[in-house]
Amino acid sequence: MSTSSVEDTLAAKGYAKVIVALKDFQADTAAASVQAKGSIENYFMIPNEAQAESLALSARHFASRAFRRAESPTSRRVRVYPHLGLAIGYVDAGGLASLEADPQIGKVEKAPELSLIRPVIVEDAKLGTGPTWGIKSLKADQLWAQGLTGKGVLVGHLDTGVDASHPALKGAIGKFAEFDKAGDHVPNAQPSDSGEHGTHTAGTIVGRSGLKGAFGVAPEAQLASAMVIEGGQVIDRILAGMDWVIGEGVRIMSMSLGLRGFTPAFQTVIDSLRAANVLPVIAVGNEGPNTSRSPGNYANVLSVGAMDARGQVADFSGSEQFARTLNPLCPALVAPGVEILSCVPGGKYKTMDGSSMATPHVAGLAALLLQAKPSATADELERAIVGSCSLPAGMPQARGSHGVPDAVLAFQLLTGSQLPAAVAAPRATVKRRVRGRTTAGRQTGRGPAKGQSKGKKSAPSKRKHG
Repeated sequence: MSTSSVEDTLAAKGYAKVIVALKDFQADTAAASVQAKGSIENYFMIPNEAQAESLALSARHFASRAFRRAESPTSRRVRVYPHLGLAIGYVDAGGLASLEADPQIGKVEKAPELSLIRPVIVEDAKLGTGPTWGIKSLKADQLWAQGLTGKGVLVGHLDTGVDASHPALKGAIGKFAEFDKAGDHVPNAQPSDSGEHGTHTAGTIVGRSGLKGAFGVAPEAQLASAMVIEGGQVIDRILAGMDWVIGEGVRIMSMSLGLRGFTPAFQTVIDSLRAANVLPVIAVGNEGPNTSRSPGNYANVLSVGAMDARGQVADFSGSEQFARTLNPLCPALVAPGVEILSCVPGGKYKTMDGSSMATPHVAGLAALLLQAKPSATADELERAIVGSCSLPAGMPQARGSHGVPDAVLAFQLLTGSQLPAAVAAPRATVKRRVRGRTTAGRQTGRGPAKGQSKGKKSAPSKRKHG
């Protein structure tokens, strides 16, 4: 049941941190969570008491407020996430053997250490007055014209937090949770951002339209935002954030985090999200062609790469082919991710480049569609979005996969209804300065050659879901 990487870590360190899937777990039942923890707790261990004490001190120091922990890091052996049906903790060789022999245990994986997918370029913004090029390229504003603004939809957002006091986010943060460096929930924490990445991605999903422009794809949706990164026990924090957003009833989760390369270690977590009817919208990474990040390269996530305003994949955007029958090419699609205007803490605005900026565009689109059909499942939302995609002229399928979503067509695929003809106009061409350079300073992509034909529909989708 365990992977070779667990054994390798045990051989090197004498212990390993593992994620454990619990069989037939009764999610949402507090008593079941306590019972599951009690039945497996003795399999786990505290590898170093001095390190655990230091972690407890660090967590107390960096938490936004003091609080009484249900259990100290110095005594906690295992943590159970009831909505995910998962547990995490450290095991030695004997503990691993006991887990593998226990019939209530499904899978044991070495816990990965994810990190923030940082923007490639960050600059102070020149503000506009209308919808951004990203909004127009997805045709999200055409859904707005029909009253589809994400109203009533709660979107999960795992990031560095969010500055809810920003004018562009007034009334946009429905729920907030801070998970400290030990992975514990800080009760009654006020919304805040440990950096600026989280506020920027939040603005792309739910930023309110105003005098500074319109950059939020779902400007009347709300966020359930969790501060889960960076520092400390990152995987504990991320799992806690995921467990929390499921408990808040979200159906869409936006996450711009990942581990470079491919590791199956997070697959159990993603499977738990899909089983909970949550659509994981995840960035593919910013390391360029023939690279990707896990879990953004998994077959059962809605993986997002970045494109520029000319409809070309940004040089930095990841893409990779896998030897699997289910969705072998990642990302699944691309979305606006170059020179993306949004808000940052302190009432300011910046533009950023990255697949982290493309991902919240797709999460916002999913929110518009969920408002249109509140009964839609995660699979149905994914099918509508991927099925609406087309490859712009000159965009290689190897880089753009299914291409760019079309909000109007996605609405039609999901609901079976047509928008009024006057609204469902052809995709607008947005003329603006194109940036998108890699760290080496190379310009993103190449524009369409003179006389080249307009965008073409991608090959019929063979993407499977769930």
